[in-house]
Amino acid sequence: MSRVLIVDDNETMRSGVALVVERMSHLAVTAASGVEALARLTEESCDLVITDYRMAEMDGLQVLEAVKNDHPDTDVIIITAHGTIEIAVEAMKRGAVDFITKPFPPKALELKVDRILGHRADRLERRRLDEENRYLREEIGVRYGAIVGESQKMKEILATVKKVAGTDSSVLIYGESGSGKELVARAVHDYSSRRKGPFVKVNSGALPRDLVESELFGHEKGAFTGAVRQKKGRFELAEKGTIFLDELGDIPPETQVSLLRVLQEKEFDRVGGERTLKADVRVVAATNRKLKEMVAEGSFREDLFYRLEVIPVHLPPLRDRKEDIPLLVEHFLAKKSREMNLPLRRLTEDALRILCEYPWPGNVRELENVIERTIVLADGDDDLGPTDIPQLSRDSDIDSGEMPLTARLERLERELIVQAMKESVGVKTQAAEILGIKASALYYKLDKYGLGEGGVSQNGD
Repeated sequence: MSRVLIVDDNETMRSGVALVVERMSHLAVTAASGVEALARLTEESCDLVITDYRMAEMDGLQVLEAVKNDHPDTDVIIITAHGTIEIAVEAMKRGAVDFITKPFPPKALELKVDRILGHRADRLERRRLDEENRYLREEIGVRYGAIVGESQKMKEILATVKKVAGTDSSVLIYGESGSGKELVARAVHDYSSRRKGPFVKVNSGALPRDLVESELFGHEKGAFTGAVRQKKGRFELAEKGTIFLDELGDIPPETQVSLLRVLQEKEFDRVGGERTLKADVRVVAATNRKLKEMVAEGSFREDLFYRLEVIPVHLPPLRDRKEDIPLLVEHFLAKKSREMNLPLRRLTEDALRILCEYPWPGNVRELENVIERTIVLADGDDDLGPTDIPQLSRDSDIDSGEMPLTARLERLERELIVQAMKESVGVKTQAAEILGIKASALYYKLDKYGLGEGGVSQNGD
């Protein structure tokens, strides 16, 4: 049931329209003037206003204007006299959804009201869904798009990001390779007032030493051999936005001087250029190296270090926030399944336990790769179990001095496969039946453990 306000200073017309509305099972509210109508709308909102154009005190166009100003979601139909089509056109220009010319049969009004209220319901539902989707996107952007984690350490990092994002202070992110430093940098950008500007990433470690200056600040045509045209640098491309300097410790000393100038003076020169350019750019940097030690050694400028480390953020390795692993696994399962157009599958508790006990020397990046390989190589549609997880790195054996649970499980799995191959006299389909797995899964595991062709003989040698 919708609430419809009928505005007309003619009681007969007002009552007739109200009767049509009530016959459609909607609630009809009446007002004898524009002033009374606006007072009623202030007391209780309506879905639709049907107003006559020619009235004392306030005409229909004035009622329309007041309704659209104070109640923009309320639709308005204008009733006009015969021969005043120009008034109807003007009403439509000002925001009326429709008009009807007197005299009109009740059925004509009924059709218009039914159509308009139907469209209104569809419009409001679309808006509700859009708002809900926007809210979910914002929540997912915080939880998944940038920083995935609900551990205390990650909550503290997210709180720091939100706090500093509103400023232009330089941020220096410390963390091991694969721990998600770029995602934190993006979060700083996305929360900031510069979020509509560009986010430009520079991997300093991947740039040739003699081209770092050109990549960062650009060059003029003929500045050096091969400079056949003018080129804008990353700082110029990041104007009004954020530049992310990854692998900061790899920036050569000569470029550190130019970088310090940008931070201090907000200006730079293109290589070979004669005109100084201004830089309205926020700098976020990251490193997996100990910059203080580099400062002490003289390989990194002390003044640049303190300019960059205004806000330090220390991103913990995955092994120090293992309570986030289930959330990350859930995220990567959904993400990779969507990217590869595969049905979403879950990990069993035993499989998840294996991932939670592994030390993850490659951090979040390694976990993402493992989840992708698991999805690609797993057979069937059942939940993913321990046997579906690819072999994990054993670098931790050296660090800890003992074999982790995953390695022990892999050794046991290999021994069981060898035994099954012996019992089946090398017939793989029979070995798969003995092990209770699919033949395709056995083929993968034979290759995984180096037990493929020639790896296990009929005698098990």
